[in-house]
Amino acid sequence: MSTETFEFQVEARQLLQLMIHSVYSNKDVFLRELVSNASDALDKLRLAALRDDAPDADVSDLHIEIETDTEARTLIVRDNGIGMSYDEVGRLIGTIANSGTAKFAQELREAQEEGGAEGLIGQFGVGFYSGFMVADEMTLLTRRAGESKGTRWSSRGEGTYTLESVEDAPQGTTVTLHLKPADDEDKLQDYTSPWTIKEIVKRYSDFITWPIRTVPKKAAKKADADGSDDADDTPAPEPETLNSMKALWARSRDEVSDDEYHELYKHISHDWREPLETVRLQAEGTFEYQALLFVPSHAPHDLYNQGYKRGVQLYVKRVFIMDDCEALLPPYLRFVKGVVDAADLSLNVSREILQQDRHIRMMQRRLTKKVVATVKDMMTAAPDRYATFWREFGAVLKEGLLTDSDNRDTLLAVSSFATTHSEDEPTTLKGYVERMKDGQDAVYYLTGESRQAIENSPHMEAFRAKGVEVLLLTDPVDEVWVDAVGEFDGKPLRSVAKGEVDLGGEDDEKTEGEREKQGEEYAGLLGWMKENLDDDVKEVRLSSRLTVSPACIVSDANDLTPALENMYRAMGQEVPRARRILELNPDHALVKGLNQAYNERADRAGLAETAELLHGLAVLAEGGRPKEPGRFVKLVADHLERGL
Repeated sequence: MSTETFEFQVEARQLLQLMIHSVYSNKDVFLRELVSNASDALDKLRLAALRDDAPDADVSDLHIEIETDTEARTLIVRDNGIGMSYDEVGRLIGTIANSGTAKFAQELREAQEEGGAEGLIGQFGVGFYSGFMVADEMTLLTRRAGESKGTRWSSRGEGTYTLESVEDAPQGTTVTLHLKPADDEDKLQDYTSPWTIKEIVKRYSDFITWPIRTVPKKAAKKADADGSDDADDTPAPEPETLNSMKALWARSRDEVSDDEYHELYKHISHDWREPLETVRLQAEGTFEYQALLFVPSHAPHDLYNQGYKRGVQLYVKRVFIMDDCEALLPPYLRFVKGVVDAADLSLNVSREILQQDRHIRMMQRRLTKKVVATVKDMMTAAPDRYATFWREFGAVLKEGLLTDSDNRDTLLAVSSFATTHSEDEPTTLKGYVERMKDGQDAVYYLTGESRQAIENSPHMEAFRAKGVEVLLLTDPVDEVWVDAVGEFDGKPLRSVAKGEVDLGGEDDEKTEGEREKQGEEYAGLLGWMKENLDDDVKEVRLSSRLTVSPACIVSDANDLTPALENMYRAMGQEVPRARRILELNPDHALVKGLNQAYNERADRAGLAETAELLHGLAVLAEGGRPKEPGRFVKLVADHLERGL
C-alpha cells in the first residue's frame, strides 16, 4: 500500500512541542516509558492467549529487546507482544494521549506556567512521544497478533506523520529512535552506550515480569594488510538479560528466603545491616496493590533532619515510578523502607508525582495500620526486637500521637516510657495503670532533658517519698503529645510540675488543721514575696510536693512549660512569657528562717535579696536560668561573703 501522510491537529502540534521540551524533568524516562509500553503489550498477549482471543499468536518466548547502534546512532526497543492494527496505530499513536484536543493542550500549558507541568494523567501516546526528547525521528513497525499485515508509522515530531501497511512485519512492536547527539548541557546522555542502557533498565524496570534483553552488535569485519576483507566467522554474542525479574513482593512467602528479602532491603535502603522486621501486605478487590516493607534495625543519622528523604519506592505493574513516595506513609513512619506495587493508579504525565486521590489515601491508611500492627505484634512475640525498635525509633513514632488520631490508641498501646518503677525496664501506660496505688486518680509524668535531671528535680520529692510512680519523659516530642492525648484508660495524664499536688492518704503526716495553721503562719511572708517578685511570679504559696528542697517553680495546669515555650520560639512563633508559681517548703530550715526574719525585722531590704536568691535557686533546680545571671551570681557571692 502507498504511504499516507497525515498532519497533526494544531492543538496536538502545540501539545507535542510542550511534551518534548517541558513535561519530563529527566530525559532517561523515555526508555522507561517505551519498556513499560512493551511490557503492557506482552501482558495483553498473554491474557489474549489464555482467553483464546489470539489463536495464531506465538507466546513461546515473550520478551523485550533493546538494540543499539553507535555508528548509525539508533536505539531500538522491540517486543513480541499483542501489537497493533492499522486503525489502532492511527488512534493510539497518530494522536497524542488518545486525544489531540485543545483542552488537553491548554491544561498542560497552564500546569507548565504554574510550575506543575507534571500534574496530568499519562496515557500510552504521551509515554511513546517522550522518545522525541532524545530522538530527531521515530519509526514504529507493528503487527497485531493473529493478523497477516503490519503497519509502519514514522514522524520527525514536527507536525506530520506517515502511515503505511507492510507485508513482512514481525508479531509485536518495534520502535526505532534516531538519536540526537549526546549533550551534557541539555542532559542528553549517549543512549547507544550499553552501560547507560543497563543503568536505566536496572533503575526503572528491574522488576518487570518479562526479560529485557540487549542484542549486542556482531564485531565488524577486519581488513588484512593488503586491504582485502576476511570473512568474520565469529558467532554473534548471546543476548544479555538486564533485569532481575525478581519482584519478591509478588511471590508467596514460602517461595522467598530471608536472605532474598534482606538483599532487597539493602538494595533499596543502601543500608549494610539486615532489617529488623519485614512487613508484607497484599490487597485484593476493586483496587489491588502489593507491599513489601522493612523496618530498619538502626536509625539513620539524618532521621531528624529537615531534608531527610522519606517514603517508599512506588511501582505500577512492576514499573518503577518514584523513589521516595511520601504520600504512602505518614511522616512519623518515615524510617520505613520498601516497595509498593499498584495494579492501577492515577499518575501524572511523567509518572513522577502522584495525584492525591482516594486510592492514595486508602493505601496510606492500610499501610500505616499494617506497620503499627506489626510493631504491636513484635512487642509481645519478640520483646528483644521491640526493645531495639523503640530505642531507635520510639521518639519518631510518638509524633503520630499528635498527628494520627485514627491510630492514636494503638500507638499508645505500643509506646514505652522510662519510669521510676525500674531503672532499666521501660513501662507501657497499661502497665503503669495496673500498678497505680489505691486512690491514685492520675498518671503522673515529668518532662526533662535526661533521666538524671528529672530524678534530681525538686518536683519529684513528694512522689519519691510516697512511692508514687512517675513517667520520665525525655524526648522533645513528649512536651507536646501529653497535652494532645490528655488521658489513658480514663485516667488523666498529669505533670508533677503543674498545678497543685495532693498526695494525701493515710500515711500523710499533716492533718488538715495543721496545714491551715501553717498557712496562717506564713501568710505574711507569702504576700510580701509576691509583691517583691511580682515581675517573675504570679503566686507564692506553700508546697505539698517538697520534702528536701526549699523551693520550686511550677506552672498552672493550663500553662505552657518553659521547654515548650522555647520550642515554639525556636520555630519562629513568638509566645508571651508566662509568669509562674513559686512554691516554698515550710519545713525547710531556710524557709523557716526567712519567715522568722520577716516577722522580727522592721527593715526588710536585705530579705528582698534573699527572696530573689530563693527564686533563682528554684529556677536553676528545674534546669532553667535566672532572668539576670550576672546579678544572681553577684547576690550569691555577697551572701557567701557575709556568711564567712
